[in-house]
Amino acid sequence: MPSDLPICPLCGRPIPPEARQSLHHLTPRLRGGKGGPTVLLHQICHNEIHATLTETELARDYNTVSALRAHPRLAKFIGWVGKRPPGFHSKTPGPRRRR
Repeated sequence: MPSDLPICPLCGRPIPPEARQSLHHLTPRLRGGKGGPTVLLHQICHNEIHATLTETELARDYNTVSALRAHPRLAKFIGWVGKRPPGFHSKTPGPRRRR
């Protein structure tokens, strides 16, 4: 796998071109983050962030990659998904958190 691929800042795995991916606003757009910093993530990692935290929690306490990585549920997810191939995707279990 080429080493010039972008790296997902959440799980640390490369993001190959065929992988499902998306941009995450570190401060949610609905909470003042429109035009603010974004990071490219695997779609599965992005889904897990939004399944775990509300927009308010993201804006208030989890608006950096290091804060996201330190969250207990996300840390457990990172340990699990880190063993999967870079292009891996599956449905995120459970309902999406409210905004």
